[in-house]
Amino acid sequence: MQRLMVCICLFIAIRVTAQNKQPVTVTDMLKIRSIGNVTLSPDGSKAAFTVTTIENDGESKLDYKYVTQIWMAPTDGNTAPRQLTTAKENATQPAWSPDGKQLAFTRMTDGKNQVFLLSLEGGEAMQLTKYKYGATAPRWSPDGKQILFASYIPLNDLLKDSILNPAKKIPNWPIEKPGFDNNEQLKPTTAKANPDGTLEEVRAYLNNNVNDKKARVINKLNFQDELNINGDLGFIHFFITGIGSGDAPKPLTPGFYSYGSAEFTPDGKQLVFSAHIDSLQHPNRSQENEIYIANADGSGLRKLLGKEKMVYTSPKVSPSGKWLAFQFSDESWVTVPKLAIMPLNGSEKDMIVIPFDRSKGNFTWSADEKYLYFIAPSNGGIPLYQVNIKTKQVEQLTDYNAGISSFDVANNKLVYVKTEVANPFELYLADANARNARRISDFNHHWVQNRTLSFPEKKTFTNDKGMTVEYWVMKPANYQPGKKYPLLLEIHGGPSAMWGPGESSMWHEYQFFCNKGYGVVYCNPRGSGGYGEAFLRANINDWGKGPSSDVLTALDKTVAEGWADTSKLAVTGGSYAGYLVAWIIAHDHRFKAACSQRGVYDLSTFFGEGNAWRLVPNYFGGYPWEPTAKANLERESPISYVHNITTPYIIFHGDNDRRTGFVESEMMYRSLKVLGRPVEYIRHPNASHEITRSGDNRQRIDQMLRTWEFFERWIK
Repeated sequence: MQRLMVCICLFIAIRVTAQNKQPVTVTDMLKIRSIGNVTLSPDGSKAAFTVTTIENDGESKLDYKYVTQIWMAPTDGNTAPRQLTTAKENATQPAWSPDGKQLAFTRMTDGKNQVFLLSLEGGEAMQLTKYKYGATAPRWSPDGKQILFASYIPLNDLLKDSILNPAKKIPNWPIEKPGFDNNEQLKPTTAKANPDGTLEEVRAYLNNNVNDKKARVINKLNFQDELNINGDLGFIHFFITGIGSGDAPKPLTPGFYSYGSAEFTPDGKQLVFSAHIDSLQHPNRSQENEIYIANADGSGLRKLLGKEKMVYTSPKVSPSGKWLAFQFSDESWVTVPKLAIMPLNGSEKDMIVIPFDRSKGNFTWSADEKYLYFIAPSNGGIPLYQVNIKTKQVEQLTDYNAGISSFDVANNKLVYVKTEVANPFELYLADANARNARRISDFNHHWVQNRTLSFPEKKTFTNDKGMTVEYWVMKPANYQPGKKYPLLLEIHGGPSAMWGPGESSMWHEYQFFCNKGYGVVYCNPRGSGGYGEAFLRANINDWGKGPSSDVLTALDKTVAEGWADTSKLAVTGGSYAGYLVAWIIAHDHRFKAACSQRGVYDLSTFFGEGNAWRLVPNYFGGYPWEPTAKANLERESPISYVHNITTPYIIFHGDNDRRTGFVESEMMYRSLKVLGRPVEYIRHPNASHEITRSGDNRQRIDQMLRTWEFFERWIK
């Protein structure tokens, strides 16, 4: 009897606790604190990292801003993290000095990012650089006496900068301004601006109009950035500076090229870069990339790896300087780069390829060089892996139910950021093999544990290509057996993205809809990342029919479970998924309502107005004017089937979205409006393609609420 009473009391306590939990609301989005840029001190005793919060913007109670500051956590596991920076400007990119006594980081000042130094012995951060072009990505020299940083130099500035270009050189690749030979228009001129003068004086006048932003002159191939059209060219160069006040930065990298992934060799005598140098093609034309090594003062630059139509990236030198890890692939966007290592003083013939059919990143060597760590999206999670350099075997250290977004390893300590369904971002400490892991932060735990969460169930099926497709089902947060619920099909973009329990960007949206009484189902259809190159390429020349079959099969199998109301089905997705939503509702009429965000609807037009235009030749075998490709693009474009769309449809796009191009949505909306179909069109001023991930938070809330409200019109 006593045991029975204990069980009854325990049951009641659990039930009351569950009932006391609050639903996930739309404004819970503002509570999420995200963590990144994890870096361990050389002795592994402390971790520095960034925390991004969302705070009220000024006096407005409706508008919000992102605030990023640097925090530190001792790795004893017993001391809570503490905030290191507090200025109103964001602080990012922390880097430890070799002695562990200082942090370099970047902060915006006078409109440019600059490098600051913060002593852990106390005091305010000191501004180190005041470079006119700005300074980012700081790295300490091994002796702690200098700092390497990157800066973006516009072409027009590089042409006339007496320090960076004392010989007044011009590019040896064509600037592609029609009617001029040998880039002669870039040569210095003494002509004075005069609209009524000579040809040279008129040209000087026209150049002034460009400088004063009265005209934009476009001659480059990639003329859209994320927010606007952009005719300017520029290059990333690297500089080195001492850590004393007033030390002048010294340029390390020459020419009209961009450099990336720069780091010192452990002895401090050399630098390793990724770059594309000495090409005779315009930078927008060539997709190749090489890896170079140079002396620490920038002299003696020579190529380590590179060949025609190949891309070499992500160089990472081992702690002793013996090994170089890197990735390589062909120029195609639809590929999984291969991981390789070779002796730093070797050549490509000494290259050893590590077999692992996933896209990899964040390479980090163990101090003893026995292991190379990395993360890789895979099967719905982003696990942490290590390669045994001796055996070339890859070992998975964390599971598929979580995502590791940032990490570092030192002195047998591993600190990492983990995303899981139970918590969108938190900091964890473990040993170097990811064992004995424990949470050492409370950035989201305190409020998330008081929310009612829906946990996904992972399921699989085999599609018509014989491929295993994974999908996840989330029941409404307060699900009761025997009741019927609306069901929302969520689709990811890319098309090479991957969703799953370890993906952070959808955490809030899934929980919001589940707490509004919807079930959610999502899957990774053919063409998704995280399943190897064959799966990634399975939607080549098939963006519509095949992937639609996969996501609808996931929906069908969820409906077959018996709890979904088939008269209350909805579908939503952004970017490529905005495309796929349009394709689906043009071929299938089961949905009560549909939502597309920042989608692509006419592939031929997308080729011209989207900065992701290379998707067209890479997926469809050519360009819109070529007969075979033209037929493919027409067949695969949802606008070709717009007359079949009768589903109530809400369409979103940002005014400044140049990745997919906002004209795409204007075409779809106008076509449906002419046809008299139930369609609503929402434009968000100044919003880019990243609106739902890192955009204006009021607009993020607006988009989510408008989607839910639109669904409710038709589902209820």
